[in-house]
Amino acid sequence: MPSAIAENLHAIREKIATAAQRAKRDPGEITLVAVSKTFPAEAVHQAVSAGITHFGENRVQEAESKFVQINTTLHLIGHLQSNKARRAAEIFNRIDSVDNLSIARKLNDAAKNRIGILIEVHQGEAAKSGAPEPDIPSLAREILNLPNLNLLGLMAIPPYFENPDLTRPYFKRLKSLHDEVAAALDKSLPILSMGMSHDFEIAIEEGATEIRIGTALFGLRNTWRSEIP
Repeated sequence: MPSAIAENLHAIREKIATAAQRAKRDPGEITLVAVSKTFPAEAVHQAVSAGITHFGENRVQEAESKFVQINTTLHLIGHLQSNKARRAAEIFNRIDSVDNLSIARKLNDAAKNRIGILIEVHQGEAAKSGAPEPDIPSLAREILNLPNLNLLGLMAIPPYFENPDLTRPYFKRLKSLHDEVAAALDKSLPILSMGMSHDFEIAIEEGATEIRIGTALFGLRNTWRSEIP
């Protein structure tokens, strides 16, 4: 019998396909990153069994404890503290939340192998991290000079709205900024990471190539017995 996660994944993939069809896009070009932060290892194992290959965590120590001998692509999606940069470069395949040159340099110095990164763009909410939009082109140029970092694209988390269609202008702006930066650098930036459980269909319509899904896949956290203190 399929797990609840497998059933949720099937429903999400149907929504991805429908949204991609509306945008005249290939659903195969959209990557689902399962946001497993705060969920226990049991949930991760069920997701792997269901076919998930990309996972997002926001704490270095939590990720280290859960992803033992699991062959997956592990994304750091939360704000990275400078003192965790070295360990993050060892544990994660991708750092999706680089928002300043200092942390980029620390990752570059720590990386033993070339690591893919995204620049996180701030979209207005004071509590959210991210680099201001006007700083993105210059930050991207500086990152290109760091040989151990592979700049793949941009990421942002827009403000939350009950009506997900209200996020559309934010997604449009991020897509425009992404294209502007790629043109200015004369470099392909294959990844545009935007959209979560409540608004990923809108994000896909506006050009997302990666979506980050937590609750819609795993359910509510309090339905699981947490293994994380």
